[in-house]
Amino acid sequence: MPIFEPKVSLMYRTTKTMVMIAFLMGIIGDAAAQIKSSTYKNEIVEWDKKRMESLKSATGWVNLSGLFWLKEGENKFGSATGNELLFKEKNFPALLGSFLLKGNEVVWTTAGDHAVFSEHEKIKTATIFSGEEKNATQLAFQTFRWSVIKREDLIGIRFRDLASPLLEKLHQIPRYTIHQDWRINARIEQSVLPSVSILNVLGQTTQETSAGKVVFAFKGKSYSLDVVDEGTTNLFVLFGDDTNAKETYPTGRFMYIPRPDANGNTVIDFNKAFNPPCAFTPFATCPIPPKQNILPFAVKSGERKIHL
Repeated sequence: MPIFEPKVSLMYRTTKTMVMIAFLMGIIGDAAAQIKSSTYKNEIVEWDKKRMESLKSATGWVNLSGLFWLKEGENKFGSATGNELLFKEKNFPALLGSFLLKGNEVVWTTAGDHAVFSEHEKIKTATIFSGEEKNATQLAFQTFRWSVIKREDLIGIRFRDLASPLLEKLHQIPRYTIHQDWRINARIEQSVLPSVSILNVLGQTTQETSAGKVVFAFKGKSYSLDVVDEGTTNLFVLFGDDTNAKETYPTGRFMYIPRPDANGNTVIDFNKAFNPPCAFTPFATCPIPPKQNILPFAVKSGERKIHL
């Protein structure tokens, strides 16, 4: 029997060593997972920070203070009751000026000696819109800024106050607990239709360029969402789910997802689902998720309802 003792001892030592290696590998694996999770959470925290900076910037949604639709002809603008466009603010002029709408052209004329600027130049009369919103001129008076927007057959004035009290009220946006399980591998499947019909809060329907459908699995089932191609770095998704109205914005939320790789693979990250502009201001013209993009489960991830 003694002849076998060294072998038994060797087997014991080998087994013990293997158990120790497995234990250490488990510790290393757990540590790596914790580091990965921490890195991901930091990514979302940084995303939240940039999101807040964007919302509160000069071109963000929080400072919107008015949306005025123009009628053909002259539209006087000021705080006096007789104006077609009324902005009731105690320090705002009774008549600041007027917008003249002729077809798709808008001409601004300043009233009296008010100091209205285009960039750094004081102006009296200027054409500020001639059909293309991206070329619309922004005008400034004190802390106020405005420019023309076009929504189908409607032409209006988007009005901002860079000193809006809401800027001080917004400190953070409530969100669900960050969890990496809501970052889901997905793929883009091409659609036979070139466009997606999108309804906005004004009741208008537009045809947006389709990027296909993003297909993903959740709890063993497959789901898809129509995706819009806005011509930017990422693709745009509007979606609704079972949290709407109760915990998140009533009509749904938005997301951006990376464009797919050569094999059609992408990622859909619900931790980056965000409120539409209409959650922050009544002066936005938000699109509404199409019915095929209403998910039949609760997406407890991303931004929650905001109260301002």
